[in-house]
Amino acid sequence: MVEGEIPASFVLALIERLPEESMTVAQFKGGREKWREHFGWSRDRHMLADLFDVIQVNTEATGQWKKKPPELPRYPRPQQASQKKKPLTVAQLHAALNSKVQKGGTKAAIIRR
Repeated sequence: MVEGEIPASFVLALIERLPEESMTVAQFKGGREKWREHFGWSRDRHMLADLFDVIQVNTEATGQWKKKPPELPRYPRPQQASQKKKPLTVAQLHAALNSKVQKGGTKAAIIRR
């Protein structure tokens, strides 16, 4: 337990060092609704799922099928939460800042220099 004030950089370093399979990382990847799908998924689990898929593809490719090979299932993986907003371009950010400056925003002196 830490007493007193904690610098923001220290808190950020603690958050960045969380294990990949932690609940906080799962919330970040899956959002509030789908965090359970991501909980416990670390690099080793993703690698094992990839290995499973490679074995399935190899089985499809090297099997002696009389006709078309059967569709073998892939290992289910959690889906990343979709971004609801499209990222802004630099031109859109510039236009937004200029409109705030022209409307008399509080940081007009800092932006215009």
